[in-house]
Amino acid sequence: MSELSDRIKDVVEREPVTLFMKGTPQFAMCGNSDRALRALREAGAPVTAVDILPDPSIRQELAELSGWPTIPQVFVKGELVGGADITQELAESGELRKVLEERLGADYSDGAEERVVDVVSGTRA
Repeated sequence: MSELSDRIKDVVEREPVTLFMKGTPQFAMCGNSDRALRALREAGAPVTAVDILPDPSIRQELAELSGWPTIPQVFVKGELVGGADITQELAESGELRKVLEERLGADYSDGAEERVVDVVSGTRA
């Protein structure tokens, strides 16, 4: 495995909720990324975002790890939930909150915050 692949895997496994997106929570660069982010926000999820735009190899490594070819990708407790459509549908039906509670615990939204991780450099903001 490459160092980048290891960093991506580390973020997915360590963070409660990871959103691989185009842009950042402060400046989404894609409508689908924004939809997934809004669904997570509405569910009160703590979101760790990874911007895939700085380096094309992020997307390639992520697709190999997840088996999911498109962006955004949402992971909860290391498991792929899906992209924008699935995340939005789960949020609208109330299932997203159930998934978050089951995997993270009933108090998952206490102190929920948004962070950004740069998997190329390994820095967290």
